[in-house]
Amino acid sequence: MRLVLPLLLSTALAGCSMAPKYVRPELPVPTSWPTGDAYLRQSEASLPSVTYRDIFRDARLQRLIDQALANNRDLRASVANIEAARAQYRIQRAELFPQIDTGGTITRREIGQQAAGGAFAVGGTTYQATLGTSAFELDLFGRVRSLSDAALSRYFGQEAAARAVRLTLTGDVASAWLTYAADQSLLSIARDTAEAARRSVALTRARVSGGIAPRTDLRQAEQILASAEANIASQRTALAQDVNALQLLVGAPIDPALLPASIEEAARTVAELPAGLDSQILLRRPDVVQAEYDLRAANAEIGAARAALFPRISLTGLFSLASTALSSLITSQALTKTASGNIAYPIFSAGAARAGVEQTRAQQQAALARYEGTIQTAFREVADALARRGTITDELAATERFAAAAQDTYRLADARYRGGVDTFLTTLDSQRSLYAAQQQLVQTRLIRATNLVTLYRTLGGDSQLAVSPIGATPSPVLAGEPAPSRP
Repeated sequence: MRLVLPLLLSTALAGCSMAPKYVRPELPVPTSWPTGDAYLRQSEASLPSVTYRDIFRDARLQRLIDQALANNRDLRASVANIEAARAQYRIQRAELFPQIDTGGTITRREIGQQAAGGAFAVGGTTYQATLGTSAFELDLFGRVRSLSDAALSRYFGQEAAARAVRLTLTGDVASAWLTYAADQSLLSIARDTAEAARRSVALTRARVSGGIAPRTDLRQAEQILASAEANIASQRTALAQDVNALQLLVGAPIDPALLPASIEEAARTVAELPAGLDSQILLRRPDVVQAEYDLRAANAEIGAARAALFPRISLTGLFSLASTALSSLITSQALTKTASGNIAYPIFSAGAARAGVEQTRAQQQAALARYEGTIQTAFREVADALARRGTITDELAATERFAAAAQDTYRLADARYRGGVDTFLTTLDSQRSLYAAQQQLVQTRLIRATNLVTLYRTLGGDSQLAVSPIGATPSPVLAGEPAPSRP
């Protein structure tokens, strides 16, 4: 043990780093969100800590999201990537410590009379046992420690990537659920329109038979009916495809009881997500967190490349026991101690080592550009969502008024036609306008609801949730982004 203890001591004392000191770059975006007519005026406040249950309050949607977080294959792959990155970090970190190996051999040797040069054969058994370490690098210049720090940052980056997958998956399930609700409303409108068209066809056919109306009125009424029936078939297809999309996201068959009946019902269950004006909140987005850890890893790799310019010192220590008798193997007379040191310094490598430093610096600059680009993209996504949020309420109110007016216009035109006061063409135009207005109202309600989903996603919504093991049911943890800890 006299040789092992100095090795461990030298490991503890080694480890100065030649990596540049990491300083978080300044945000390459304004310090507050844009303001103006298209944007909501918000108070200066941080984004409240939320979970998807705070935003998506319908119990049916919550069950679908729970199932997706437990079953989705993309999320399972992300969690597996975390495990791989964690293992890679542990492998790299193990190089900071000496590897101690042990072994034993038994050698049986027999020499014949002629080979021995005598009248008797010579033979014997030798027992040998070894314990020690070989070529353990003293990390005096921090090369191994820098590589270990880089691997740790890559591991944390994979954790952030998994949180990004969770966030995207949650938003996609909510959007698909709302799309199904909108298509249900469109199907209901198409059925109501077809029913009204059937009554118009029956009335017009009777008027044509009585010589009161021309045949063109009947054909126009039949056109409206055929168009509505075609839309019914189209919406039934859309609903089936919506279920297929949800099933892919959830990773399991969809229980029909978990599906909404209309966009009016579903949209009311999506809550508002207040947004603070301070753009520092972008630093909690999982994709931004991942980009920063990639930058930290690249920064550490510069230190490893710099350390490669300096000598490498390695130690070898060995305890060896050898004896011709097993009973005398564990004795001081059978012990052999060996210790050696080795130093290697590259005198000529055609500039490869310095090129390695330049390469890591270039990679660090690329990582910095990606980090800043990720923040700028995030800022743009939030600003776009806020711009939509700032105007969608007025647009929805106007669309509702338009639909109400179209409904009243059709009712009056139909009454005038039945009373023989007006032509069928006026009724036909008002019915088409009503159909389009109702469809537009459904689309506007869908836009408003999905805009809340977009705000939840772009502002980094559930970034405070821990990643669950594969197949486990996820559960919220304490609010706030979890502080990374070394495995």
